[in-house]
Amino acid sequence: MAWGVALWSLATFLTPWAAETSLLALLAMRMLLGIAEGVALPCMNNMIARWFPQTERSRAVGLAMAGFQLGSAIGLTLSPILMSQGGIYGPFVIFGLSGFLWVLVWVSATSSSPDRSPQISIYELKYIQSRSSVPSLSKNQLKERQAIPPFRRLLSKPPTWAVISANAMHSWGFFVILSWMPIYFKTIYHVDLRQAAWFSAVPWSMMALVGYFAGVLSDMMIQSGTSVTLTRKIMQSIGFVGPGLALIGLTMAKTPLIASAWLTLAVGLKAFSHCGFLVNLQEIAPQYSGVLHGMSNTAGTLAAIVGTVGAGFFVELVGSFKGFLLLTSFLYFSAALFWNVYCTGERVDFDETA
Repeated sequence: MAWGVALWSLATFLTPWAAETSLLALLAMRMLLGIAEGVALPCMNNMIARWFPQTERSRAVGLAMAGFQLGSAIGLTLSPILMSQGGIYGPFVIFGLSGFLWVLVWVSATSSSPDRSPQISIYELKYIQSRSSVPSLSKNQLKERQAIPPFRRLLSKPPTWAVISANAMHSWGFFVILSWMPIYFKTIYHVDLRQAAWFSAVPWSMMALVGYFAGVLSDMMIQSGTSVTLTRKIMQSIGFVGPGLALIGLTMAKTPLIASAWLTLAVGLKAFSHCGFLVNLQEIAPQYSGVLHGMSNTAGTLAAIVGTVGAGFFVELVGSFKGFLLLTSFLYFSAALFWNVYCTGERVDFDETA
């Protein structure tokens, strides 16, 4: 995590210089940014699996993801202000330096596992270890360093594909909304969302708020006796069926105000997915949660590219934005069905030699 943040902060800091140097240098900095950012979510999932018992993980994921979304909202809001004061270099320099500052705090204040932390109390350490499904690094350090993740066995289990398909659909819907909604509103309602302040901040803020609420609700359900499997199915169903219905409502909206409400609802309900597949990674494979997250993120990234590019071809071929939104709704419902059939909240044995 530290190396990832340091490298993407460096890439951010050097982006204006690269843009003035050459197109190749700019593309190199953007590639470095993307490669470095790729470690963030897998590392987050791995850390949460080690530091939080099962009844607190949804809240932890909700809080962490709220940081992602609030960071986007704050960044989009601050960037014009920083540009007005420091020119085009302003946001890149400030955000890059902020990343380096974060790395210093992270390195000095965190540990890979509770048993390695010099700051943790004995009571908290025993509390975490007694409820953790992940063995401590100190006991299995040599084994983990030498082991190669069993990719074939990971991909041979239906729960893995449930997580991969959920991540793919989550990314498809999110980036289609982010990339095409300004054009949709401009074409249908003659409203320029890129100059509407709410479009920069409200969707991200809504996801942060709803995501944390979903985390609290999910943990409460498990603590009250609801099975982990049923809890994950309910959370993910809301995260897929909710946006699917909201997009249908969006296609039928007569005014931009009503359409905006449907859009905000779709983005907000998507956050329930954080307490579905995103937490489920830690439950079915706590020892491989980072690897599994990386694999599912690859599928998610590819789905985002296909969805974003495919939307343009679809609209050009069919001539209908609404048709593509209805297609996305259908994919949401299909992904929800697949998830409910194959997901599980129980640990899956990926180390068996069958």
